[in-house]
Amino acid sequence: MKKTIVWLAGTFAAIGLLPPVLALDKSVGKNGIDAYRLHQPPYNLIGRKIAIGQVEIGRPGKFGWDKVVSWNPDMNLAGLFHGNSQAKANLHVDNHAAMVAAVMISNNKQFPGVAPGARLYASAVGSIEQNGQPEECLATQHVALQNGGDVRAINFSFGESFGRDDRVNPQLDGNAILTQCIDWSSRVHDVLYVIAGNQGRGGIPIPTDHFNGITTAFTTLKNGQFTKVDFPNLSGIPEGIGRNLIQREINVGPRRAINLVAPGSKISVFNLEGKILQVSGTSFAAPHITASVALLQEGGDRLNFSNSSNWSTDSRRHEVMKAILLNSADKIQDSGDGLLLGMNRTTLSKTNQTWFDSDAYKDSEIPLNIETGAGHLNVFRAYQQFTSGQWNPQNDVPHMGWDYRSISAKSETDYVLSQPLKEGSYVAITLAWDRLVELNDDNNNNLYDVGESFTDKGLNNLNVYLMEADTKKTRKSICSSISEVDSVEHIFCQIPETGRYKIRVEYQKQFNEKTQSYALAWWSVPHQ
Repeated sequence: MKKTIVWLAGTFAAIGLLPPVLALDKSVGKNGIDAYRLHQPPYNLIGRKIAIGQVEIGRPGKFGWDKVVSWNPDMNLAGLFHGNSQAKANLHVDNHAAMVAAVMISNNKQFPGVAPGARLYASAVGSIEQNGQPEECLATQHVALQNGGDVRAINFSFGESFGRDDRVNPQLDGNAILTQCIDWSSRVHDVLYVIAGNQGRGGIPIPTDHFNGITTAFTTLKNGQFTKVDFPNLSGIPEGIGRNLIQREINVGPRRAINLVAPGSKISVFNLEGKILQVSGTSFAAPHITASVALLQEGGDRLNFSNSSNWSTDSRRHEVMKAILLNSADKIQDSGDGLLLGMNRTTLSKTNQTWFDSDAYKDSEIPLNIETGAGHLNVFRAYQQFTSGQWNPQNDVPHMGWDYRSISAKSETDYVLSQPLKEGSYVAITLAWDRLVELNDDNNNNLYDVGESFTDKGLNNLNVYLMEADTKKTRKSICSSISEVDSVEHIFCQIPETGRYKIRVEYQKQFNEKTQSYALAWWSVPHQ
């Protein structure tokens, strides 16, 4: 069988010079992810000293080293590689990789990126004729080991086709080599992977079926704001003309693929020649999320170094970043009374459906919307959620916060909110944990080597509930998220009456280890 690959998760076209309003400042600014606010005083966050990564078929070019780069793109490229080796000048330089990198770390005054101060390590997989998922895993591992093993997030704006998968009748079941590699690396190297979701006619579904990172769909402008999932995204219920295609390009079973949406339509960036291109696709939504991690982590490291109370190095955990980004996402625009947690936009599906119309809002066994995940990325709200601090359930906790800890099988942990919650307000709660994938390390060098494999040890089943403070039984909960197949549980529900409440994390069923680490984030409205 002839094997093919489609790796470009997006499109681009030359359009000449554009006014700034059509550029990155639209997607990175207030009407996009609101990152520029964090660049300014009093926050002054640009991702300084934070390492992030990029893996693609090609790599960004470096001015003065790669001859094909005819202008200085002003990006902090901390390391350039081919697979797990140093890159060679003029080889594997690629426009797509360069533009994805620009969304993350461009320091150009006209088109500043999300985190212009971050350090980017990028690896090119190289020729698709000679390299496949094993070599892509090797490149991924190499990037994760950079910066002394302290890379906080890695961007995947490419993917593999089923035609290049060696399994018989391959499906999106989490068992492709590259998918297992990402879930293994996220745990072992403590990295948040951000994966560009599949789109258009499909072709790059692997590794969108991972568990431990974030998969994104992309939004387009509507009434001047990035709010609506764009039509090319393959992230819908399998029905209609494209039913068979969609069925092959979404996860097997009820597990949802999209975690978060971000801007990805008509984003303006410079190419390797210094020309402005307008680009679209999940390729350009993913780096908005990856670089947002750098902004948050710079702020988090400041609090670590200042020995701030209610803070620890748990703030660096990839599960914490995932829970924070999902829990702070925009779903329904707040009217100004704060009851909808101050959200800045109403996020819309391709058919203009809101979160309130979705099965995720109505069914406790479905934590995420099939098209919009938990909602639209808003990094300023994520910063608010993040800096609310880490809180120990041994004491009452404030109305907003997060935590990272472990729980034993067949047990539960309660977080009792210190203040009554306001009737009619909404509460957002997100629980995130890892699928356990282990490396079959044939030569015992603690590294993945081409030819080695992984073993899926399964996903322990955790649930989360919102309950009245004096309630003991989960069957009496106000609302819950109890999926049996997802590594995320998510609650967004309305408080029925003013009173004291608590959040319960339950380790419901054990599939691998007896102890399971998790991250929890919550945001509610106290009664004043």
